[in-house]
Amino acid sequence: VQLQASGGGLVQAGGSLRLSCVASALTFRSGGMGWFRQAPGKEREFVAAIRWVDARSTYANAVKGRFTISKDNTKATVFLQMNNLQPEDTAIYYCAAANMLAFGTDYYYAREGRYDYWGQGTQVTVSS
Repeated sequence: VQLQASGGGLVQAGGSLRLSCVASALTFRSGGMGWFRQAPGKEREFVAAIRWVDARSTYANAVKGRFTISKDNTKATVFLQMNNLQPEDTAIYYCAAANMLAFGTDYYYAREGRYDYWGQGTQVTVSS
């Protein structure tokens, strides 16, 4: 499975961007896709994830209420709508696909190791 992320760019604080991630094939129905981000000098962190089969989604606390993840199964595409962007959202955003994805209390869905395939990343820069 190959993933192609796009939609990044430069935006002023308070602005919006919509990221897209197209997969060359759907992972298993029990799977899903997630977004991670890595800011300069920091470790990559979880942003959001969504399951293919039931569209259940989950978010990191830092983006809850501002970001929305959605999907289009027919196009094997996942979107990340980012509103009210802030300078601290500046990072390279990566999409990732998992053959199996569950949103349990172990928070394993937020770990990089849960995901089997990764895209190349798209840069998001938010100016103050």
